[in-house]
Amino acid sequence: MVTNLHPSPEERVPPPTGELRTLIDDLIAEQSTLQTPVARFAEIHDRQPDLADHYRNLIPLTKPGEGEQYAFEVALDRCTGCKACVSACHSLNGLDDHEAWRDTGTLTGGEEAPGWQQTVTTACHHCESPECMNGCPVGAYEKEEDTGIVRHLDDQCIGCSYCILKCPFDVPKYSKKRGIVRKCDMCHQRLAEGEAPACVQACPTEAIRIVKVQTSRPDRPRAKDFSLFHSDFRSKESALPSSTITRPTTRYTGRKVPSTATAADRDQLTPQHAHWPLVFMLVLTQTGIGLLAAGSLTLVGVSSTPLTLSAVLSTSGLLIAILGAILFNVGMGAATLHLGQPLKAWRFFLGLKTSWLSREILAFSLFAPIPLILCALPFLPDFPFKDSIATLTHYSVLPVALAAIFTSVMIYVDTRRSLWRFPLTAVRFFGTTLSFLLLGLAIAHPDLRILAAFAIILKMIPEARLLKRPADPASDWRQIAKATPEIEPSPWSTDRHSARLQLGPLRKILNARIIFAFTAAFAVLANPLVALPILFISEILERQLYFQSVQAPKMPGNFGPAQSH
Repeated sequence: MVTNLHPSPEERVPPPTGELRTLIDDLIAEQSTLQTPVARFAEIHDRQPDLADHYRNLIPLTKPGEGEQYAFEVALDRCTGCKACVSACHSLNGLDDHEAWRDTGTLTGGEEAPGWQQTVTTACHHCESPECMNGCPVGAYEKEEDTGIVRHLDDQCIGCSYCILKCPFDVPKYSKKRGIVRKCDMCHQRLAEGEAPACVQACPTEAIRIVKVQTSRPDRPRAKDFSLFHSDFRSKESALPSSTITRPTTRYTGRKVPSTATAADRDQLTPQHAHWPLVFMLVLTQTGIGLLAAGSLTLVGVSSTPLTLSAVLSTSGLLIAILGAILFNVGMGAATLHLGQPLKAWRFFLGLKTSWLSREILAFSLFAPIPLILCALPFLPDFPFKDSIATLTHYSVLPVALAAIFTSVMIYVDTRRSLWRFPLTAVRFFGTTLSFLLLGLAIAHPDLRILAAFAIILKMIPEARLLKRPADPASDWRQIAKATPEIEPSPWSTDRHSARLQLGPLRKILNARIIFAFTAAFAVLANPLVALPILFISEILERQLYFQSVQAPKMPGNFGPAQSH
């Protein structure tokens, strides 16, 4: 049985009669029969409650064959943004409050079509190369071989949220109630029984259906039939994610999208999540490594004989190393606070092949014993090979530490976010370590104070260059543009978005970061010990800006105030 949810104009207008009728009479008669999509949907359900056969027309009758997989198909002509799909998905899957696996957003036409507007419904795109799966450190994702559906394995998840950072479409959602991440699985249980997914069945205009699509191969790239991902309009100014990262399979059909179309929420200045456990983990471990390296360089040869308490107190290098070891281990402890299920983290080795997060855990685990050995050796009595162990420990601090910091850099570089690209991230992370290394050396060797102050100031140059990006004319920078008419308005870009965030909602944090950094640089010249806590606060603020001012790629959102994660 096929039910017609979309009667043609001929079906809606009453057949002509023998009486004389004008155009006005016909239009009035048609108005009396017009119904909204929801009203037609309800009327058909009242007449024929069991629409199982009809819904089976919205899904494939057979499973995907070789070189095929299931995919969502969205007809842009039919999507009205009613959010029936969002509600149905939420109810069927028992989602938490404020948790949604399907979203609706809006595209606007831009300069080419200023009055053009289109609502878009999106869920997981079940990509051919899912970055959520590639980035997961514990193998909590799988892509079904027979259907191509990307499933999240809730019982394997440790709640690290790295898949959220890796997905360019903002698909995985963190559940605070469960301490894990969850996402759309295309209602695979229903599909297995020949039933349509909740969003497909609930859509009153049949804008969503399940289809089979050909998967691409290196020798046969996918055809350009995915209008929101592969058409020419998806430019750097659109604020829409690139399809080249994950190769999404969702098909958007129907009306033509203007080449200048942009996401409706492109210019909203909403800071991202601060990720405080990661802020403290990164700054503490990099600070600790810098001080450990400084202490190690001043302790060469000291560990060969046991030290008395008075000798320890007079050995600044050892005190610096102990402080570095304490800060490093506190940072390692802070990292566990970012996990919803920390007791499952021992399975990190499952992702070593593809996940930089797994590699970071391994690198820091290998480095962790070095600070303890370095600080304990001076207090231990003589024993065979003590000198050899001390020498090996001293010379392994810096190379192993740099390798560990490199894995931290790559975790964020691998998310493909512009503000987190390699040059900027490497300068920030290695710059923090270098600043504290030179500061630790300046405590033991006052001649190095100027060099330490110079390193603190030098680290701020890339951050300052980012703030020099010109204004976006379609933003609240208009007042600045009026005050400085000689500045040409520039198109939107991810870097300009980050600069606007720092100079707008995050301005107080930015000012505090600059003040503390310059204060630390001047304090080094007077007393490096006083500069130590000041510089630490400055680096905490810098890392907060690093997380909150990033432009996170995602599917289009709606007008109005955006919600931060």
